[in-house]
Amino acid sequence: MKKKSVSFVIPCLNEEQTLPYVLTKLVQVKKDLTAQFDVEILVSDNGSTDKSAQVAKSFGARVVPCAVKGYGAALDSGIRNAKGEIIVFADADDTYDFLEAPALIQSLVQGNYDMVIGSRLDGKIHKGAMPFLHRYLGTPVINFIINLLYSKRTKIRDSNSGFRCFTKEAYLSWNVKSTGMEFASELLIQSLLHESKIHHVPVSLWPDKEGRIPHLKTWRDGMRHLLRILFYAPHFFEWIGIGLFLLSYSNLLVGTFTGIIHFDGFNFYGGHSMIVFSFFSIMGVQIWGTGLSIATKQNRISKYYKKLLELPEDRLFVFALFGGLTLISSLVYILLQWKKNQFQFINFEHQLLFITTTSLSIFIITFQTVSAHIMKRE
Repeated sequence: MKKKSVSFVIPCLNEEQTLPYVLTKLVQVKKDLTAQFDVEILVSDNGSTDKSAQVAKSFGARVVPCAVKGYGAALDSGIRNAKGEIIVFADADDTYDFLEAPALIQSLVQGNYDMVIGSRLDGKIHKGAMPFLHRYLGTPVINFIINLLYSKRTKIRDSNSGFRCFTKEAYLSWNVKSTGMEFASELLIQSLLHESKIHHVPVSLWPDKEGRIPHLKTWRDGMRHLLRILFYAPHFFEWIGIGLFLLSYSNLLVGTFTGIIHFDGFNFYGGHSMIVFSFFSIMGVQIWGTGLSIATKQNRISKYYKKLLELPEDRLFVFALFGGLTLISSLVYILLQWKKNQFQFINFEHQLLFITTTSLSIFIITFQTVSAHIMKRE
């Protein structure tokens, strides 16, 4: 029976200081796994200017250069050039212990999983290995958002883990595009969207070696993760936008026809509360429109977004014309009412807020729809 093949892929940028620690462990792992697997060690060099490539070759690793800059680009290049059916990757900084890799591989094979994630949060995080902000805010928040937006049967336990094992076949089907640190999040999202079988194995995390400068930039890379996560979630903006609009606009509508309601010492639907309802109604429309813009770049979208994005150009013109005329008509009506009072004051505040909010909402929806049609064109 032919042995399965495993490729250990290491993204590398100027890591000559730590590579010997990593490769020493991988040489041992390769020796231990030889009876079960054909093993290769591949270093994806992302333009190192130090002796990283020479160090890697001295340990028998295959070095593949990657011209496109970025953590994700280096990993993608390494994975695509790997010979193995099973891929294991972790950083070249020795913060992950490659001696724990066999546990991930055995779990993948025995459980017939598409991907196994090394979970630091379920394992041992050594002192100084993970900043407080990353451990108790960054990673839990990203876990929550990814699970909320994409998870159906599998809950992600450590979204920022850089120690993962998966089949190359599954990876190629996921079509991950990110080139930066957000690669880690997109890899999870795509696997969840494809309803892949995912499992977690506890792993340890060690602090950086003294003198090493980390490549990770907390706020920049955190924001890149968040943007990539939301890129595949137009439905999130759709739900939030519609919910906020309906809640606020319905109250605006009630206040317009009932006027101020006095109850138990409180005044409801006064001028100030009507302004708030108007504000949040328009905010809801804007959030909904953000989802529509994102939907132009996605295949999996709601039927409502799809109908708007597939409007024939003649109907789109009529739709846009309706939005523009609605706004103009409301402005003309307001000016005429204002003129009756010599342009000094308007004595129908509730109706004014209702009319302006309604016309602005219609105009924004039509304008965003036209913008989305512009964006979807190549």
